[in-house]
Amino acid sequence: LGLEDLLDRKPKELSGGQRQRVAVGRAIVRDPQVFLFDEPLSNLDAKLRVQMRVELAELHKRLGATIVFVTHDQVEAMTLGERIVVMNKGEIQQIASPTELYNKPNNMFVAGFMGSPAMNFIDARIEGNKLTIEGTEFILADPMANALAAYQNKPVILGIRPEHIYG
Repeated sequence: LGLEDLLDRKPKELSGGQRQRVAVGRAIVRDPQVFLFDEPLSNLDAKLRVQMRVELAELHKRLGATIVFVTHDQVEAMTLGERIVVMNKGEIQQIASPTELYNKPNNMFVAGFMGSPAMNFIDARIEGNKLTIEGTEFILADPMANALAAYQNKPVILGIRPEHIYG
């Protein structure tokens, strides 16, 4: 944790990042089975945050302990998490791996929250094998049309991630 140079200092003499590392060190020496990190990187500058993210991932592998990591930063969640719980106003929206959250979100909140830039939402309608957006019709391949059969003649919301748009 890079604490050797800090051993003779008092807590009030430490920066926010140094205090965070000391707190992690104090938790590690107790050899717990579960760690709870509540926004541990929030007070760090961007460079140290990236470094600590790597160090926490290595620590997790080395200790083999369960780590519950609370964060509002989706990059931290996606890079550190094996399973992520996405919450909105205190209610669980989805529990899944980072890949599943990104590729198969349960709802519009999760879809819009995961990813930067955010997913774009477009009002559309399914009619037969056609997707209609603002009067423009797009022919759906049979497997897609069949998968969307339950939404026939109903308004739908199409979610498109920016990286899936090609010019």
